Amino acid sequence: MDRKERLKKAMKDEAEVLSRNADRIDYEVMSKITEILGSVKKKGRKVILAGCGTAGQAAKRIAHTLCVVEVPAFFLSPADSVHGGLGAMQEGDVLILISKSGNTQEILNYLPAARKKGLTVIGVTENENSKLGLAAEIVLKIKIDREPDCWGLVSSASTLAFISAFDAMAFAIMEETGYTKEEFYLIHTGGGVGDILRKEL
Repeated sequence: MDRKERLKKAMKDEAEVLSRNADRIDYEVMSKITEILGSVKKKGRKVILAGCGTAGQAAKRIAHTLCVVEVPAFFLSPADSVHGGLGAMQEGDVLILISKSGNTQEILNYLPAARKKGLTVIGVTENENSKLGLAAEIVLKIKIDREPDCWGLVSSASTLAFISAFDAMAFAIMEETGYTKEEFYLIHTGGGVGDILRKEL
């Protein structure tokens, strides 16, 4: 296989993973999570996300997207969490923990404080029988057949699948809350999107 073919195959493999995930994912669970996230702002609560490595990058992206649709959210670093950062978690908040294996110790470190403080814990993992899967109140299972790299080990397609699921939830919240372009422009005046909104409004 030459380089161009290899590049095309990797891109097609990732696209196929997202397509298969759309057919497999539990939409009842997604709907429940969407309802919870959509109620956060009016309850004066917030969403806290965490993950390590590529799951951490997915958590950061998801937190940003939630903010874009007016769901207060932020990423809490696993390194900072056990050095006082867990103080950001308060009763009634929603904690989304992302771990492909569900057994990442840095992510499990959030659980004792979350339980004691009364947070709603949502676990995103491929293994519902993992430590995270068994501890979370709600589990969104996202399992792919194989990562597209030559070893099948580099978390890439699975990371995109995590992000895709929460993109869908964010877009549902936009429609269900009647989110307007005027509200969007208030928080997004910069960049190309800001330029488009400025001309339209």
